Amino acid sequence: MAAIKDNNIFIGSKPFMNYVTGVVMQFTTKNAKEVIVKARGKFISRAVDVSEVSTKRFLDNTVIIKDIKVDSEEFKNKEGKEVRVSTIELVLEKKK
Repeated sequence: MAAIKDNNIFIGSKPFMNYVTGVVMQFTTKNAKEVIVKARGKFISRAVDVSEVSTKRFLDNTVIIKDIKVDSEEFKNKEGKEVRVSTIELVLEKKK
C-alpha cells in the first residue's frame, strides 16, 4: 500500500482559511510542484472554493488548476447501510 503523499490536502470541517494556508504553504515553503485538494460529499464545494481562493488570490499567476477528477465511493455508514458519496480531486500545479 502506498503511503499518502504530503502534498494532499483533505478538505473537512476545519476553518476555511486553514486549508487555503495549507495549499499556499505547500507551494511556498515546501516548494511543491503540485498539490492535490481532495474532498467528498458536502465538502466538494469547499474544495473548489479553497482551490480558487488559493490560485487566484494568494498564488496569483503562479499556480493553475491542472486537472479535476470526479468519482464516487461506496461504503457502509454507521447504520450499516451501503452509501455512495461523490468525490473530487483538484490538481493544482505550479506554472512552468
